[in-house]
Amino acid sequence: MDRASRKIEHIKHTLKLSSVESRPFDEIKFVHQSIPNINVDEVEINTTVGELNISSPIFINAMTGGGGEPTIRINRALARLAKKNDMGMAVGSQMAALKDRNERRSFEVVREENPNGVIISNLGSEATVEQAKAAVEMIDANALQIHLNVIQELVMPEGDRSFSGTLDRIKAIVEGLSVPVIIKEVGFGISKEVATKLANIGIKIIDIGGYGGTNFAKIENLRRDDTFDLFNDWGISTAASICEVKATHPFISVIGTGGIKTGLDIAKAISLGASAVGIAGLFLKQFHENNFEGLEATVEKLHFELKMVMTALGVKNIDDLRKVPIVISGETYHWLEQRGITTKNYALRVKLN
Repeated sequence: MDRASRKIEHIKHTLKLSSVESRPFDEIKFVHQSIPNINVDEVEINTTVGELNISSPIFINAMTGGGGEPTIRINRALARLAKKNDMGMAVGSQMAALKDRNERRSFEVVREENPNGVIISNLGSEATVEQAKAAVEMIDANALQIHLNVIQELVMPEGDRSFSGTLDRIKAIVEGLSVPVIIKEVGFGISKEVATKLANIGIKIIDIGGYGGTNFAKIENLRRDDTFDLFNDWGISTAASICEVKATHPFISVIGTGGIKTGLDIAKAISLGASAVGIAGLFLKQFHENNFEGLEATVEKLHFELKMVMTALGVKNIDDLRKVPIVISGETYHWLEQRGITTKNYALRVKLN
């Protein structure tokens, strides 16, 4: 199957699976503040992710591109949404466009629609420095996202089976580019050990892409003639992965991706240490069902909910949201404790007014 057809299949199966409810932050609870001492109009949600400054903590995360007219339509709408709300946006993997110039249009349309916004290129970890430079140049990107998708490739019928030299290739790209490099998992989480390896080669931004959002093991299984379901429940949860990376590497900027559906989810991800969150499946579903108006309404609702939660907690900005006390329970608690991360530290935090 060619890349363009595979992109369309991925969209179709993502929409099919997006109706499955996942609540990766249910085990994270805020400590209620009865006297928040704040006015909702004082709340600001602008944030900084590494060197990137954006007005919203919501990233439109990598979804698609390289699939002809359907992906042009999707990316055009997402770029309009990003421009209207000053949100960062990552495109899908550009490898298709590097191998077939006819597919460039589905990526170039993003910069055309949003000429001054934060746009992020995307390639897999097999990419060379030359390919990375070409991908950034293609859309005048502010950063490059390198996605790690070992599990997806293993389940994919036509996927890669060799992953040797990944860290060396990433290091070469970091050293060879003039824009920041973001490492992104695609739904299985980043561990503290992997974060250490990445920090040692100069990575300063990690999108943890935790378990709890779009499940590419299940998506690839839908494309197989024979079921290979060993990895359907594989991975580090979004909440646990944020903690693994941020607790051990406080100077790395974390993007919390995986199962974000509400403003409360966003607030919880940030309280665990994220600087921003990534959303893909929710936006794709809204666009499919309600066109651009559905995207606009979804972002407006998410921003409203986030500001309401921040008001209830008495915090005026994203930095303060990372200082409020939270209680971690259930499987997330047990995971973190066994991994050497003391959850009591989160519960005993004190935000100074």
